[in-house]
Amino acid sequence: MDYLRRSIDSELDELLPVAPALAIDGPKGVGKTCTARRRADVTWSLDDPSQREIARADFALSSLSPGTALLDEWQKLPQIWDSVRRHVDDGAPAGRFLLTGSAAPVDPSGTSGAGRILSLRMRPMGLHERGVVDQTVSFSGLLKGQVAVQGNTEFALPDYAFEIVRSGFPGIMQAPDRLRAGLLSAYLQRVIDRDLPDQGYAVRRPETLRRWLAAYAAASSSTASYSRILDSTTGGDGTQPAKTTTIAYREHLTQLWLLDPVPGWIPANNAIRRLQQAPKHQLADPALAARLLDLSASALLGPVGAHMAGPLFESLVTLGVRVLAQTEQATVSHLRVDSGAHEIDLIVQGIDGQILAIEVKLAGQVDAADVRHLHWLRDQMPDRIADLVVITTGTTAYRRPDGIAVVPLALLGP
Repeated sequence: MDYLRRSIDSELDELLPVAPALAIDGPKGVGKTCTARRRADVTWSLDDPSQREIARADFALSSLSPGTALLDEWQKLPQIWDSVRRHVDDGAPAGRFLLTGSAAPVDPSGTSGAGRILSLRMRPMGLHERGVVDQTVSFSGLLKGQVAVQGNTEFALPDYAFEIVRSGFPGIMQAPDRLRAGLLSAYLQRVIDRDLPDQGYAVRRPETLRRWLAAYAAASSSTASYSRILDSTTGGDGTQPAKTTTIAYREHLTQLWLLDPVPGWIPANNAIRRLQQAPKHQLADPALAARLLDLSASALLGPVGAHMAGPLFESLVTLGVRVLAQTEQATVSHLRVDSGAHEIDLIVQGIDGQILAIEVKLAGQVDAADVRHLHWLRDQMPDRIADLVVITTGTTAYRRPDGIAVVPLALLGP
């Protein structure tokens, strides 16, 4: 398929002409290598044993030809990171090195590139990157508090259900339904059988890990406690993994960027008391959650999977918002007061401290109850609010009389 431009391409356009070394990190299959190769003059594929041996014999990187060098899957030979760092210290020119990695190194000692190698996160494709919709509402404009909210779309709930299960992995999303489901299952199995052992973690009971992942998927877009997730992992024989085992699962799956929780928002000079810091659970891609739960697009629209349609739509929104926010150097969190009296699905904080608050609603219509927490936040810190938004599955983008923007996800773009 033709290359679909990614949001990270804008970051690379800006940074590669001025930065000697950039690292692109993210889970397998998100397109890191494809995106990086378009900008590289020479590539060392370090997941190839023969290429890795050549690199092992040349840690000084003296045999690299001039231009931009891509060191793909650098974590397979972590010493390469130090070699790049030394070149940067010695005055490497802008755009000299691109590194891509699908996991944090098993032994990160000695691999600090602080101040030398800039890391960029690459996630699966948000809806705005998939080439299926034309956007009319600018995320950047919303974050700056200066955007027109307008446009119409024919994208409807069945289309969103399809995009949830379709995935944002470029090599999977174009496959026919049955093949795509098989590829997602194989992706998860590879994590268990190969990627975790490559990280130095031997999975003694693969089925137990898969049950825990399914329980985690069922908790998508919630702040369910890890003990509650653990309770949901009990097998047919009444057994469940030890708490220490599930802690190891979380650590190693996070190293592989398979888990992508949204942290609780704790603003500087906090004017809001009793904010909860527990993360909202998210997998790297909502399609992985749907596959773990054996949910098709049709199931999400019917009685079997209706209970997960809202959480997984929020997962799809969260994925797209995080991709867009990164381009703007913004962070994404969620807000929940300990008592549960106030919750906001996503808090985007811009580089200047401005706030874009987002609620997610599966339906197309928005009423007063859907925006009451947004009104509350505006009352708490009126000087910091750039905009307030409800993202829906509706057909029209507009502003309510109270100034809150209502934006169908299909219309939200850069």
